[in-house]
Amino acid sequence: MVNENWKAELAEFREKTDAFFAGEMKKPAYKGFSGRFGSYAQKDGKRSMLRLRMAGGRLTKDRLKFISESIVKHQIDKVHFTTCQTIQLHNLEREALYDIMEGALDNDIIIMGGGGDYPRNIMMSPLSGVEKGEAFDVLPYAEAAGEYLLGFINEKIMPRKLKVCFSNTADNIPHATFRDLGFVAREDRTFDVYSAGGLGNNPRFGVKVAEAVDPSKILYYICAMRDTFIAYGNYENRGKARTRYMQETLGEEGYVKAYQEKLAEILASGKDLDLHITPVEVTKKGDGTSVQDKRVIEQKQEGLYAVEYHPIGGNPAPEKFGEIYGVIKDMEDVELRVAPFESVYIINLTGEEAKKVLAVTEDGANTLFERSVSCIGASICQVGLRDSQGLLQAAVDAVRKAGIKDGALPQIHISGCTSSCGTHQIGEIGFNGTTKVIDKVPHAAFQVHLCGCDKQGSERMGDAIGVMLEENVPAFLVEVGQAVEASGLDYHEWVEDGAKLREIAEKWIVK
Repeated sequence: MVNENWKAELAEFREKTDAFFAGEMKKPAYKGFSGRFGSYAQKDGKRSMLRLRMAGGRLTKDRLKFISESIVKHQIDKVHFTTCQTIQLHNLEREALYDIMEGALDNDIIIMGGGGDYPRNIMMSPLSGVEKGEAFDVLPYAEAAGEYLLGFINEKIMPRKLKVCFSNTADNIPHATFRDLGFVAREDRTFDVYSAGGLGNNPRFGVKVAEAVDPSKILYYICAMRDTFIAYGNYENRGKARTRYMQETLGEEGYVKAYQEKLAEILASGKDLDLHITPVEVTKKGDGTSVQDKRVIEQKQEGLYAVEYHPIGGNPAPEKFGEIYGVIKDMEDVELRVAPFESVYIINLTGEEAKKVLAVTEDGANTLFERSVSCIGASICQVGLRDSQGLLQAAVDAVRKAGIKDGALPQIHISGCTSSCGTHQIGEIGFNGTTKVIDKVPHAAFQVHLCGCDKQGSERMGDAIGVMLEENVPAFLVEVGQAVEASGLDYHEWVEDGAKLREIAEKWIVK
């Protein structure tokens, strides 16, 4: 019924989109309207992008089939995996956009709230339910939270870009400890809850607002997040209409107190937000076949495997969706999970099935460095300042040409601007697009961030040490890789406290 109601709204979207491309609606007004539908006009002002959101990045066979068929039907030539576990379709003409939007709703793919000032895609650890060492499977709670948050999309007063996520291990892959609201699974099968965090301008780590929360109660905590922002959020300054700014106005202790007060009010209100979830276990069994490869991960289910596929820059060849579907369509219980570092995992594979998936995904990254993260960049994004994708490809080409071995460079993170869509602030080496004026002449450049970390308990924003000209970034990375190789260590052994890395970087910083 929700999807039917949203489909009824597509008529207005079509009307205003036609008006925008006819020059009858200005770009800021259209952007403010279209984001609600998960779509934005691209930088050229002639075509659109569409963001397909799936709670936890869960890409079932049916969803994969629809996307692959849409790619063929509309000859889509650019697709991007995002750090929020969504799939972006680019360079869409209007009729293709309208058709895919309606079809997505028919195939259990949400578009509403994919952009703009709305609750965004629910994130989670991508291997939840199959990962060895996880506290417990957070997928059913992520999906329940996603469904609940959809009811907020029509609310008038909301924090901008409300991001909620669930983590199953201390690896903290979805960044649960520094989102607007994050649920971190514990070994006792409860959640610790963090709130009012976020990357981007004036980044903040979240504040722990609750411990050992019964998973059946999570919707109360989401409701409390909303009510706390309604009461204390900054609506006067749109740039500060994010939950993390409440830490500035209330202080950490004040924020915890305010949040707990709203939570108590909700619990006392008589609202019934309890979840009644029966965990679903993977019933598929291994068939005795096995596989070994650096892209293969053994699942906690004996005899089953997950295969990681990371296209460079998170940009798979569009035809790859159909190729993967063709391989897995008859495999029992196999599905895909989009990961927050622009990879995708294909899970629940036997050894022989994993070999087939490895073959169809062999065009992806081969090293840790090639698994680096980049936003879509300024060649497409309206607000992007620099071509982050172009920089990443130039860096990959330079590192390959120099013959730098795997392990000598870390995964880097690149954002085209300060918005941190490439999560540059928590990268071991991170870059965000900027401009450097030299002798009154502007030059393409990137701010450099060093030694960030996203692991739970060791969270750290990278140190912003200065600006590097875009043309010099690949050479800087090659020099780092060569220094690591000369030491006989891998990168993580070599970097230690970051002093040697900083020493190399300083030589490339423009004063």
